[in-house]
Amino acid sequence: MFQGLMQHHPLMISSILEFAERWYPNVEVVSRTTEGPIHRYNYQQMGRRARCIADALAKLGIEPGDRVGTLAWNGYRHMELYFGVSGSGAVLHTVNPRLFAEQLIYVIDHAGDKVIFTDLTFVPLLEGLADQLPNIEHFVIMTDRENMPQTKLKNVLCYEELLEQGDENYQWPEFDETAASSICYTSGTTGNPKGVVYSHRSSLIHALGASVPNGLGLSGNDSILLVVPQFHVNSWGVTYAAPMNGCKLVLPGPAMDGASIHQLLDEEKCTLSLAVPTIWMMLTGFLRESGATLPHMKRVVIGGSAVPEAMIRSFEQDYDVSVIHAWGMTETSPLGTLNFLMPHLQDLDYEAQLPIKLKQGKSVFGIDIRIVDDENKVLPHDGVAFGKLQARGHWVTSGYFNDDSQDPVADDNWFDTGDVATIDHDGYMMITDRTKDVIKSGGEWISSIELENMAVGHSAIAEAAVIAIPHPKWDERPLVVAVKEKGATIEKQELLDHLATGLAKWQIPNDVVFVDELPHGATGKLNKLQLRLDFSDYQFPDA
Repeated sequence: MFQGLMQHHPLMISSILEFAERWYPNVEVVSRTTEGPIHRYNYQQMGRRARCIADALAKLGIEPGDRVGTLAWNGYRHMELYFGVSGSGAVLHTVNPRLFAEQLIYVIDHAGDKVIFTDLTFVPLLEGLADQLPNIEHFVIMTDRENMPQTKLKNVLCYEELLEQGDENYQWPEFDETAASSICYTSGTTGNPKGVVYSHRSSLIHALGASVPNGLGLSGNDSILLVVPQFHVNSWGVTYAAPMNGCKLVLPGPAMDGASIHQLLDEEKCTLSLAVPTIWMMLTGFLRESGATLPHMKRVVIGGSAVPEAMIRSFEQDYDVSVIHAWGMTETSPLGTLNFLMPHLQDLDYEAQLPIKLKQGKSVFGIDIRIVDDENKVLPHDGVAFGKLQARGHWVTSGYFNDDSQDPVADDNWFDTGDVATIDHDGYMMITDRTKDVIKSGGEWISSIELENMAVGHSAIAEAAVIAIPHPKWDERPLVVAVKEKGATIEKQELLDHLATGLAKWQIPNDVVFVDELPHGATGKLNKLQLRLDFSDYQFPDA
C-alpha cells in the first residue's frame, strides 16, 4: 500500500488539556463545591494541577493500566482526575454513587480499583462498604485539610495534600492510543452492571464528533453548564469536548434543584447545557413558579430518555431555547444520534417540525446505525418499518470488560443496542421502545414510549410510565402509571379520553393508576423493571 507522508502522533487524552492550556489558558472553569462556595480557575491552572495529581499517583504506586475509582459530583477536582489519571496511563473508573450498595461493591471489585477518590458527600457511603472492598489501598477525600472529616475509613489521604506531593513539571507519557483510558459501567437494570472500557483514541475521536456543527456545535463562544454527571458516560464526552474547543465550563456540584441550576445558568451566562429530562422538569417547574427566564441560553441537549413534546414546546416557545434531542448509551461512549433540522425542513411551520424534533435524530460522522428484523435482515429507511437498532463505529464497544457470558457484537461487527426504532427517508431515527419494554397485544406491537409521551402531553400529568400487564385474551395490554402535576386534578377517564384523541382504539391503555412518584434508576431513567415488580400482582378491572 502506498503510504502517505504525514506525521503520526498517538491520540492522547492529555493532548486535549495541553491544547486548552496553550491556546485557551484564561478560559474559566467554575464549580459549585461540596464545601459550599463557588470555585473559579482556568484551564492553565487545571493543567498544572492535573500534572501534579498524575505525578502524585505515580509516587503512590499507581502504574499504567491500574484502575483508579471516583465517587464524585461534577467539579474541578473531578476534572483534574479525568486528565491526571488517564493522561498518566492509568484508567479512570467513574463510579455511579446512585447504584445499590451491592452493585457498588461489585463494580469497584470487578474493575479492580486500587484507589478511590471521593467527594465529602460519599464518605459515609464508603464507610458502610469499606469492609467489603479489601483491594482498595487508599481512600482520597477530595477536599483540603480544613474540611477533612472525621472518618472510619482506613488509609485516608487528603486530596489537596496529595496534590502538593506532585510535580507540576510532570511530563505526560506517550503510549499506544488504543490503551484504556476510562471505564464506565451500565446501570445494571438486568443483572450485574457491565463494564465498558474506552480508549484514548475512541474518547478523543468521540469528542471531535460531538463538537461539529451537526453535533453540539461547540466553540470558544460557549459557556457550558455540565449538569449530566461526570459518572454518566464521561458527562456525555463533554469533559473532553469542552476544553478541546475552549469552552467555559460550569460544574454544578451536588446542587441539582431547579433554583440552583437556574442560578448558574444566569450568573455564568451559560449558552448550552446538557441533562436528562428529569432535571429539565425541575428547571421548567422552577421557571413557571418563579417567573424567571433564560436570557443567555441558546440550546439545551436532552438525552437519557425520550423528550416529551411539552418539554420541547416549553423550552422553544416559552424561553426561546433550541432543544437538541440526543440518543446514546454507555456502549456508544455515548453519542449515537443528535437531532438538527435539515434545510428543507426548516421552512416548515412549527407544528410540522415538532414530530421531527421528537425523533432522536441523525448519526454524526464516526458512528453508523441500522435497523434489522429478528433474522438480522436490514430494514428500509421509510419511517414505517421498525426493528432492532444496531450501531457500529469508532467509539462503539466491541465487548464487555471481564465478561465472557455474552457477546454484544454480531459477526458483522454491529452492536445490538436493545432498542427498537424506525429510520425515515431523511435518516432521522426514532426510538419506539426498548426490546424488553415493547407491548405485544393480540399480535400487534404497541410502543410504550409513544403512550408515555402522549400522557405527559396532558397539562395535569408530570410524569408517566407505561408497562405491559398480562391479559387473558390479548396476551398483554398497556397500563399507564402516572404522577400528577403539583396541585392538578385529573381522573382516569379524562386521561384515557386524552390518549384516545391520537391513538387507534386497540392502542388505548386498559387502565390508569396514579402514584406519588415513579421509580428511577441510577442514571435517572424510569426503572421499568422495578415498576413491573411493583405491579406484578395487578389485574385489569376487565380481565
